[in-house]
Amino acid sequence: VQVVESGGGLVQAGGSLRLSCAASGSIFGLNIMGWYRQAPGKERELVARMTNGGVTHYEDSAKGRFTISRDNAKNTMYLQMNSLKAEETGVYYCNLFVPSTRLEVWGQGTLVTVSS
Repeated sequence: VQVVESGGGLVQAGGSLRLSCAASGSIFGLNIMGWYRQAPGKERELVARMTNGGVTHYEDSAKGRFTISRDNAKNTMYLQMNSLKAEETGVYYCNLFVPSTRLEVWGQGTLVTVSS
């Protein structure tokens, strides 16, 4: 199983970006896909996550501005980010977790740079 992110880039503060994460391989049952951000010099932190059943969770910093979604038929997850802030610059990683097998997969990350 692999996950591959795309959609990062340079955007001005207040702008928008849409990230995508495509999963490949055999994935059965309940699974959780999430977006994590690692800012320069900081630890990786959760931004939002979503189960394949549609249950979502957002960190407080993302609520109201970011929207996580999934297309289960395509095994793809998205993160629509609006009103971006300079402090949200970092590498955004996709994570896939399958509780039944404890399988956890990370993508290589996609860089988001928000200029002030």
